[in-house]
Amino acid sequence: MSKPFQPISDVINTSSPRHKQQSFNEIYGEPENFLEIEVRNPQTHGFGRELYTDYEIVCRTNIPAFKKRSSRVRRRYSDFVTFRKILEQETTRVIIPPLPGKILLNSNKFNDLNIEKRRQGLEKFLTVVSGHPLLQTGSKTLIEFIQNEKWDARNAFY
Repeated sequence: MSKPFQPISDVINTSSPRHKQQSFNEIYGEPENFLEIEVRNPQTHGFGRELYTDYEIVCRTNIPAFKKRSSRVRRRYSDFVTFRKILEQETTRVIIPPLPGKILLNSNKFNDLNIEKRRQGLEKFLTVVSGHPLLQTGSKTLIEFIQNEKWDARNAFY
């Protein structure tokens, strides 16, 4: 026995689906997985030919692979260079982005504008690298570099 004719609007529900009301915590609470990386507070140390600048890396996360929910470490540009080399050796499945270039003119090396440009470049590099899912779960070096205060570029090759 066949069904009686029904208009298509009765068969297909065209009204908007009913949404469950979200709680305050669901709207404004901590996301399921988050990773915030900030490179900030550059400081120049030393005298004469021994001058160098280091940068504070601030990390906030709830990703289980990371040992700490929040951390602060200081790293030099040369540490970033070593870190990048290690990442390239560690994985062939991820293309590691370049670091901001070296500053060639010694007289301008430590002026505020150059230091700020480098800080921005290092932050962009670290955001891209740390945001990659394969590196987040498969790179011990990434987590050590971002969170271990005792990380030392001279002893970092695994």
